[in-house]
Amino acid sequence: MRRLKIVVASALAFSSGLAFAADITVASHVANIPFEFEDQNGKVVGYEVDIINEVAKQLGKTIEYTSMPFHMLFPAVQSGRADIAIGTVTITSKRLESVAFSQPWIDSEQCLTVATNAGIEGLEGLGGKPLAVQTGTVGEIWATNNQEQYKFSDIRRYDGNVDALLDVAAGRVSGLVHDCPMDAYYIKDKPQYKIVARIPTNEQFAAMFSKDSKLIAAFNEQITKLKEKGEIDRIHKKWFGESAGAESSVVKTMPIPKLTASVE
Repeated sequence: MRRLKIVVASALAFSSGLAFAADITVASHVANIPFEFEDQNGKVVGYEVDIINEVAKQLGKTIEYTSMPFHMLFPAVQSGRADIAIGTVTITSKRLESVAFSQPWIDSEQCLTVATNAGIEGLEGLGGKPLAVQTGTVGEIWATNNQEQYKFSDIRRYDGNVDALLDVAAGRVSGLVHDCPMDAYYIKDKPQYKIVARIPTNEQFAAMFSKDSKLIAAFNEQITKLKEKGEIDRIHKKWFGESAGAESSVVKTMPIPKLTASVE
């Protein structure tokens, strides 16, 4: 795991010239374009990073990002090693048993991405072939629950989508079931790939916290303010090239998810 210091601080902290420990530690899956990744200068950037940084600015807090595989985000917040985790983490009722979430800030579903020359035109084309997923994700859950129906030969698990997509292009796996926004962004200038199916999982991504987090209320209040000012929609347009719809969780203020909510 790598620790990546990001300076998002009050003017006082900058002017003091003194070394300081970050106020908020963020565990992140920094191989997750365009949500969180390192640019050519090694700076952590992306849709979710921009939101976190805006919240930190409003709270007058400093941030330290720690990079780790997706499945390690959960023990990071549960153990207190991180205050927040981001990595396109889907809110689910099962996860709400052990962690907490802020209100969501983008909607998603799963997509099947295949090699353009593979001859696969939909989920039915997976029969007898290996399928790639990212470990610990809704895509993995979907694949496990639907292997009998679509008859793919086995499920191959990866720490991130990039290695999985490289294997898709090489023909080592038939396709990748993964978050639509991320994969659509990744393949937009890569004609060797195409999305051939959308799986309506009705997902929403948010920041993840420990169950007893004392930060979540203040953090969520700032998310509401950013939505009301149109700032999160502005960030969405920056990364995805268009504004979100009025009913999207990018725009619409929502409550903090509770275990009793119908979030699947």
